[in-house]
Amino acid sequence: MPTNPKKSDDRPEGDRIAKLLARAGVASRREIERMIADKRITLNGKPVETPATFLTSLRGVSVDGKPVAGPEPTALFAFNKPTGLITAERDMAGRATIYDALANALPKDAPRVMPVGRLDLNTEGLLLLTNDGGLKRQMELPSTGIPRTYRARAFGEISQEELEGLIEGIEIDGVRYGSIDANIERGSGKSSGTRNQWIEMTITEGKNREVRRVLEHLGLKVSRLIRTAYGPFMLGDLPRGQVTRIRKGDLDRFVSAMKRGNVQ
Repeated sequence: MPTNPKKSDDRPEGDRIAKLLARAGVASRREIERMIADKRITLNGKPVETPATFLTSLRGVSVDGKPVAGPEPTALFAFNKPTGLITAERDMAGRATIYDALANALPKDAPRVMPVGRLDLNTEGLLLLTNDGGLKRQMELPSTGIPRTYRARAFGEISQEELEGLIEGIEIDGVRYGSIDANIERGSGKSSGTRNQWIEMTITEGKNREVRRVLEHLGLKVSRLIRTAYGPFMLGDLPRGQVTRIRKGDLDRFVSAMKRGNVQ
C-alpha cells in the first residue's frame, strides 16, 4: 500500500495513521506519536517515519511487531478506580497504574481500552474507558461540556451561600474556572458534630485538579475525592476496582446527544 496516496486534487486520501490507530484502540493520538518516534510502529515491515502518514486502512501496520486488527465496534466501560493508581499505561517511577488493576477486572474478551480523561493518584471513583480514540477525544474536550460530578470530604468551615457563588465561576492564580454547581450534603458538617463536610460538585471543564484547587482556595482541606458521574454514566454501586460494560443502547444515545450538543 503506498504511503500518502493522493486524491485527484493532490490531497492525501484516507486518514493520518495516528487517527486510525487511535480509532482501533491502540492508544491515544499523542501516545501513538511517541510510539512512532520510538520506531515501534511499522508499515509493511518498515518503521513509520512521521505521524503525517495517510492511509486508507491499517493493512500492513504493526505495533511492537504485532499486526494491528481493524477497528472493533465502539465500546465503553465504567471502572471504579481505587486511590493509589496512576491513570497511565506506565509510570516512570514504577508506581502502580490502572492497567495493573484492569488486567483482572476487564472481561477476557474486552478490546484494548484507553481512559477518558484522568483521575489523579488520590482521587477515586468513576473512570470511563473506551477502545475508540475519537470518542475519547470528543468526551475530553471542554467545549463538549460534559458534566462531571464529584463528592468531596473536606475539613473546614464553609457555607452553602459561599458555595453557591461558584455558579458564576472563579479565578485562582490566573486560571479561570467556569461555572461550578456545589452543594453541602445534608447530614454532614456541623449537624453531625464535626467540621468534616461532604460537598457535591458538578463541573463541565475538567481542568487539572479543578475540584481540589477550588475547595483549597476556599480554605478547605480535601481528605477524600470521589467521582460519581461522567455525563449520564453513574458510579452507582459498582464495587471498588471492578469494571462494567456500558450497554450499547445507552452508549448510542449518549453519542447521539453529543452530536446534537445536548449532553446532560
